[in-house]
Amino acid sequence: MQALEVRDFLQARLPGVQVEVEGEGCNFQLNLISDELASLSPVKRQQQVYAHLNAWIADGSIHAVTMKFFSRAAWAART
Repeated sequence: MQALEVRDFLQARLPGVQVEVEGEGCNFQLNLISDELASLSPVKRQQQVYAHLNAWIADGSIHAVTMKFFSRAAWAART
């Protein structure tokens, strides 16, 4: 599995969320940029993303996922 595949998959299912993905194979680091997600509790944020990734996790396509969430302002200030 490639990072671009994960990025495109999540962006199609999470409207308005910018997804930056690093990694390949079955381990990925996700940076999710969205004011809406950033305003949720950490558990709610992860639930939003895992809801879409669970099938790939269950079949072993994805083994490990690390997520960081940013508001658009925080992301812009970071880069």
